[in-house]
Amino acid sequence: MIGGAAGPAVAGTPAGQPVQSRAATVDVPAGVSAGVAVFDRRTNTFTEQLNPSTGFRSASVVKLLLALDYLWNRGPDYTVPPTARAWLEPMLRSSNDDAANTYWSGNGGTTIITRMVSRLGLADTAPPPTGYEGYWGYTALSARDTVTIYRYLLDSAPAPVRDFVMGNLRQSTRCASDRFDQHFGIAGAFEKPWAVKQGWAGSSYEKGTCGPPRVAAATGTASPPPAAAAGVDLTRPALHSTGTVGAGDRSIVAVFTLHPVGTSYGKAYTDIGRLTRSLNVPGAARPAGWWYGTWSDHVNVRPTPGTGASPITQLPAGVEVLVGCQARGERVSVPPYTNEWWAYLPQYNGWISNIYVDSPDNKMPDVRDC
Repeated sequence: MIGGAAGPAVAGTPAGQPVQSRAATVDVPAGVSAGVAVFDRRTNTFTEQLNPSTGFRSASVVKLLLALDYLWNRGPDYTVPPTARAWLEPMLRSSNDDAANTYWSGNGGTTIITRMVSRLGLADTAPPPTGYEGYWGYTALSARDTVTIYRYLLDSAPAPVRDFVMGNLRQSTRCASDRFDQHFGIAGAFEKPWAVKQGWAGSSYEKGTCGPPRVAAATGTASPPPAAAAGVDLTRPALHSTGTVGAGDRSIVAVFTLHPVGTSYGKAYTDIGRLTRSLNVPGAARPAGWWYGTWSDHVNVRPTPGTGASPITQLPAGVEVLVGCQARGERVSVPPYTNEWWAYLPQYNGWISNIYVDSPDNKMPDVRDC
């Protein structure tokens, strides 16, 4: 059959959302719990605050504190030797868990958090709960404390420390070490320059399919969690996006989210994207294009509008994507549907068949031709 895109629409995903200026209020999708803080370094004011002091399990955002703890007493020149770079750089750029596990177990575990709370004057940060001391991802962290961490890095840390940590965050890889696509939230909502440290944890998240296969070791969030500890939810899937946006790191952004049990990675990825795009972030440039939902598991992103070349990566199942334009290419069939139009995804520098786009027609009605 020719005509009509294949597949069901993702619930709550309008077909073809054009890029908008920010919403009047923070857009928190249904079922999502969020803690948000946006700090404008030019005016020294918060432009957004939503549950800023609420503690969330940090997942990999705590790796910022692990890196700072390592660097704290390395003065006066703060040189990072090659052996340390070999684990610090993958931990900061690609969220490598093996590096965090090794540092946590070898340098005092929960005392790392206690040290950094005292050093930085963090108000809401706490070590993992009793019985889970080995799990760094259960560290409690709030949006406002995350702003404090970045303000220290940018305004108070020795220049070599600032340059090392922020330089690595600017080189965040799309594919994390565990093969999850980590360019959600800030990295998807805004054009560069940005620097990000992301976090994710949830038993309902399907196996990551981004990048080359990797055999993963047990991570700092791998244990079945307790129901709660000290008011911090350790059960619902978490997805967090933190970092800086704009020239001169003008805005610090911290977005922490929890999603209903059973939420897929693609759905959580879409929801934190919508929330982040709604924020008032001074200095941010927003990408041009149209937001569309996708369907099917792990859609291949190709370097050209055809199936001949190997995929660049795969999309999280059902994720919303930014479409820059569309063009005719190889005809793709997913019975009973057939489609020859392809969508260009500028944030991936690649193409997906329109057959996997939630649109009423083979050709998206509002998207320009490439």
